[in-house]
Amino acid sequence: MGCNTGGIDRVLRIIVGLALIALAATNTVGAWGWIGVVPLLTGIFSFCPVYTLLGLNTCKTKK
Repeated sequence: MGCNTGGIDRVLRIIVGLALIALAATNTVGAWGWIGVVPLLTGIFSFCPVYTLLGLNTCKTKK
């Protein structure tokens, strides 16, 4: 499980994940907002399983 998400991608995933979780915690968007856990974790771990399936890689590290 290597890095397949780059810097900007990671930051955006973390921001969106935290925003969705905050909105769900305050009952602004309902329970579906807890899906923000997914982008948060993919941003923290720098790995997106969907990117692997699609053959995408935004990480600039050498393989």
